Amino acid sequence: MLPASSKMPHKQPPPPRKQSISMGRGARKRDEDSGTEVGEGTDEWVQSKATVKPPDQLDLTDAELKEEFTRILTANNPHAPQNIVRYSFKEGTYKLIGFVDQLAVHFTQVGNLIPKDSDEGRRQHYRDELAASSQESAKVVISETEILEEEEEPKEVEAGSQTDVPIVEASEKMAEEELMTPKQPKERKLTNKFNFSERASQTFNNPLRDRECQMEPPPRTNFSATANQWEIYDAYMEELEKQEKTKEKEKTKTPVAKKMGKMAMRKMTSMESQSDDITKVTQAAKIVERMVNQNTYDDVAQDFKYYEDAADEYRDQEGTLLPLWKFQNDKAKRLAVTALCWNPKYNDLFAVGHGSYDFMKQSRGMLLLYSMKNPSFPEYIFSSESGIMCLDMHVDHPYLVVVGHYDGNVAIYNLKKPHSQPSFRSSAKSGKHTDPVWQVRWQKDDMDHNLNFFSVSSDGRIVSWTLVKSELVHTDVIKLKVEGSTTEGLEGLQIHTVGCGTAFDFHREIDYLFLVGTEEGKIYKCSKSYSSQFLDTYDAHNMAVDAVSWNPYHTKVFMSCSSDWTVKIWDHTIKTPMFIYDLNSAVGDVAWAPYSSTVFAAVTTNGKTHVFDLSINKYEAICNQPVVAKKKNKLTHVQFNPIHPIIIVGDDRGHVTCLKLSPNLRKMPKEKKGQEVQKGPAVEIAKLDKLLNLLPRTMTRYNGCGRASLRRQPQTAAKTLPRRAASVRSGIRTPEG
Repeated sequence: MLPASSKMPHKQPPPPRKQSISMGRGARKRDEDSGTEVGEGTDEWVQSKATVKPPDQLDLTDAELKEEFTRILTANNPHAPQNIVRYSFKEGTYKLIGFVDQLAVHFTQVGNLIPKDSDEGRRQHYRDELAASSQESAKVVISETEILEEEEEPKEVEAGSQTDVPIVEASEKMAEEELMTPKQPKERKLTNKFNFSERASQTFNNPLRDRECQMEPPPRTNFSATANQWEIYDAYMEELEKQEKTKEKEKTKTPVAKKMGKMAMRKMTSMESQSDDITKVTQAAKIVERMVNQNTYDDVAQDFKYYEDAADEYRDQEGTLLPLWKFQNDKAKRLAVTALCWNPKYNDLFAVGHGSYDFMKQSRGMLLLYSMKNPSFPEYIFSSESGIMCLDMHVDHPYLVVVGHYDGNVAIYNLKKPHSQPSFRSSAKSGKHTDPVWQVRWQKDDMDHNLNFFSVSSDGRIVSWTLVKSELVHTDVIKLKVEGSTTEGLEGLQIHTVGCGTAFDFHREIDYLFLVGTEEGKIYKCSKSYSSQFLDTYDAHNMAVDAVSWNPYHTKVFMSCSSDWTVKIWDHTIKTPMFIYDLNSAVGDVAWAPYSSTVFAAVTTNGKTHVFDLSINKYEAICNQPVVAKKKNKLTHVQFNPIHPIIIVGDDRGHVTCLKLSPNLRKMPKEKKGQEVQKGPAVEIAKLDKLLNLLPRTMTRYNGCGRASLRRQPQTAAKTLPRRAASVRSGIRTPEG
């Protein structure tokens, strides 16, 4: 017997632990053979089982070793970002994507399976059947040849092995022929040549073409803002207050009112859902509408831009008015034009107030804003329960329109919020007027930068309205009282007759100074600082004063018109008028031209527009033209455009006519050789001053002669004075005057 160590293979030395095991086994065999027991092998076995710890292993207690850590495995990709933001072209903002793709593809392979019902699947199935049938036929031929061989074995012994080869070759040839010859399909019945239809057709495929276009990217602006805790807190508090108010309103409502409110909300939501589709194309529809109108009124637009009346060269000092557009709306039928105002920023946009001057025919009111770019339909439409009698547009905020109503209320409309209701409105609690409001005017903001405007009414109050925290706060500036009309009542109380204010205008330079016209025909010069008395009183007209207007250039001159057929021009330092013009009909409105200090226009109830230029002719109008076709129509208001040489005229049928001034009506200083034409406010002031310096002598002589003749020769004076006064008013110069 060889030793145990010699039995180990000689390929590689085994590991030390196994070696010790094998050596232990060999020692045991030797001990068994020799019959002796040795204990050293057992000690080595125990020593070899000692555990070896790595140097960086943690020393943990039994409690820490027994502690279990649960791990939840999910299908979410931990590397997938959760804050992907993409731009939404529909809403025009960046939006967070809620769904993130968690799928990670590790292996993909394109399959080659074909459906059985497809053409290719049927072809493959047919081929497999042919192959299977050919194999079966080959097997049948082979089995037949084997049977023939078994039957012909005794013959083979006699004849030898010469007959075996030709039989096998014949069977193989038959099998090959069957495989090579395909099965012929069954004969089909031919179609009837008289009822034949070919369903197959071949069409010409047009070549594909790529169409590309390049557009300018839309303008973008960077917006950044910081929100502090106070703003967030205020926003939450406002929202809570709104919720509490709505809850209180719902509590106070009756069940019937709640049902009506729900029905109204449903109608509003249905209308909003229907209007969503319309609002998307409103801007495009406006542009298309303007394009169509530009083509329709192309001749009018050409006249407005380029036409100049060549006949003015042969008329000397007379001019004409060329009718351009006529603005009207079906909703404002049978409502008179009660106010006109151009937008201070957009020169083609103007506002029209509709109401009624007839006490017995008071109904609704309309506020329309037209643009000369689209004369067929107004840009904005607002309706009111009471007629609108006056309006004004803010200079710094041209989207704010203040209006005065026939019922004494004032309201502010915001064009940025095109709703039917005004943004701010007065009420009986907030101190509204008790009579119609005849004029409103925006003023400069107060010390706290709050919006401020004034109003005048027939109740004798001139009120200053201030917009404080979304509410209109009123302050009575002055109460009009008729001088010399105080009467003593019971217990010695003095009762004053209230003056009815009809028009007012604020000075261009002196902020506190303003003029007020009344129904009694008087004009009061007032101050914002004094509410108890007037600065001056002018006995202006015999009937109600319809309009008062300061000259835009000269600080001393103002103009007034009345229903007593007259237009008067005043110097506020003198109590007598400088010019008096009798227009043979009630004068509805007057307006100074923005380009000259001596040009003004007036409209009368007989449908005529009168344009005066004092520097050319100070006795009569240089243009006297009927604007309205029918005699029943009455002109109510007139306004000059601040830039273009046009005026707009309104009548009592709700129509607004746009007229262009001919060159003679807007004459500028002539150019002299070697001298530049001087322009500007200083030139206009000097032009009017030169005219006024000639007037006091003639006026003083006229008034002085009249009074002197009235005192010394009462009989002759009584006969001659009316004729002279009438001649001066009609613009005819007489030898006496």
